[in-house]
Amino acid sequence: MEKHRMEQVNERMLQMKGEQDKMEGAANGFRRFGTMVDCSRNAVMTVKALKRWIDLTADLGYNTLLLYMEDTYEIEGEPYFGYMRGRYTKEELKEADSYAQSKGMELIPCIQTLAHLNAIVRWPAYSGHVDTNDILLAGDEAVYELIDKMFATLAECFTGKVVNIGMDEAHMIGRGKYYDLHGDRNRAQILVEHVNRVAQIGKKYGFTLAMWSDMFFRLAAGGEYYAQNAGIDEEIRKQIPDNVELIYWDYYSTEKAHYDGMLSAHKKLKEGTWFAGGLWTWTGFAPHNGYSMTCTEAALTSCREQGVKDVFLTMWGDNGGECSRFALLPALFYAAELAKGNTDMADIKEKFGSKYGISFDDFMLLDLPDTPGVADDNICDAEKYLLYNDCFTGLLDTTLAGDEGAEYAACAERIAKAGEKGEWVNLFETQKALCEVLAVKAQLGRRTREVYAALKEAGTDKAVKDRARAALGELTADYRELLDRLERFYRAYRTQWFSENKPHGFDVQDIRLGGLIRRVNSCMERLEELYQDGKIVIAELEEEQLDIRGQKEAAGRPMCFNSWGQTVTANVI
Repeated sequence: MEKHRMEQVNERMLQMKGEQDKMEGAANGFRRFGTMVDCSRNAVMTVKALKRWIDLTADLGYNTLLLYMEDTYEIEGEPYFGYMRGRYTKEELKEADSYAQSKGMELIPCIQTLAHLNAIVRWPAYSGHVDTNDILLAGDEAVYELIDKMFATLAECFTGKVVNIGMDEAHMIGRGKYYDLHGDRNRAQILVEHVNRVAQIGKKYGFTLAMWSDMFFRLAAGGEYYAQNAGIDEEIRKQIPDNVELIYWDYYSTEKAHYDGMLSAHKKLKEGTWFAGGLWTWTGFAPHNGYSMTCTEAALTSCREQGVKDVFLTMWGDNGGECSRFALLPALFYAAELAKGNTDMADIKEKFGSKYGISFDDFMLLDLPDTPGVADDNICDAEKYLLYNDCFTGLLDTTLAGDEGAEYAACAERIAKAGEKGEWVNLFETQKALCEVLAVKAQLGRRTREVYAALKEAGTDKAVKDRARAALGELTADYRELLDRLERFYRAYRTQWFSENKPHGFDVQDIRLGGLIRRVNSCMERLEELYQDGKIVIAELEEEQLDIRGQKEAAGRPMCFNSWGQTVTANVI
């Protein structure tokens, strides 16, 4: 058995060398230049959609695709790992890997071997594997047996040489069950010991490993990642395994100097650092092409100057995986051109239009739901929090400036007037329908409060009372219109989802959007009761509204607030 294992490893090592030689000559100047799709936040791409993504990116010069899978892949003997989550079967992974190879694309599994395994901790089968929260118990043999099974699946299904083992954002490592068992230990030492155990398992299967670098910085700098002068212990640095490379991830800065400083800090920690930027798909239903392009330009310029060989752009799916990856086509195309040395925006736009049959500027209209009335390089996600902002409690009402309804109506009209959309028509239909919803809903809660206050203040003056009742009648009519528009948005979004994702995960969208429709109905019914009996009290509308940020001076300014649960209610879900 051991002899057979060594033969497998030797075969893999020979395969690696061939792939390495091929990638060294990549046309974009990087050894690896790729994207990463998040298949863990409910939106698991179908194999058909993965193949389309591979075609699209390979055509642009990308040579790498990372599949981010926390628990969404099959492990033999672990039935609860990815249970009811749309996990990839071994056959699906092999099919995707084979297709990627046929297109000259390296498919890299991107898994988690420490934190971010929140989807499995709910199952009793894994209760003994947990330190605290979503963090595995370092030093526990059962944990390493599970990780060994992870690698066994990867070795069987992927032909490439590299595995991203995760390990990011494990903020509470050593603070839970580990502390109960071992007491207070240097947490950086706990981390590096765990990395070494995982590295041994990876080596057993012939893999080179890469891991997110942030925890080395955070544990040395009081939780801060982007601390360029973090005093990382030399003894910790020496213990980082030879077969583990670090990935510096940064999706936020628009300044090249920031990337320069962080890449220099990584060189001091370990040579050969990868860089992971971002194509912003993770703040709601709409993309952030504008902001993605601004950050990517600064990052890629720095990477070239700093000699970074391996670069990829992440497409996360925080809080539900609502945004289509294909909606980032302008930023994806722009990054590919930058990698080839082309910075001529007019030329980039012309090439985009020629290739896809739709103008670059028209495709950028998909950003509009996130950017009405503000710069297109912001990271606000008003389209999501205003969609779910409750009509009565209105926890996000204080972000409103006052003209959002008209702005969203204009956005819907501009998206509708976009030229030929081809295969991307579903993306435009979804964003148009969303803007049509927000044209009514954005200020509906604020208007509801105004009408309610007018009714209370009307007193016995019949003329004033009649005007207030008429306003209430118009308001309830808008609620009915909103319900119709919500149904249209749901249908458009459902079509978009099923065109690229597995059905698992859409149950959350059914619950959220279905709950929203029911809640709007409930609010409308109570307003109709108020119309029949003006003495009825609506308790939520009696309370003074506070700014969710706790900042009165922030009133009237949009924000980035990507949390359905904290948007819809102040109560416990």
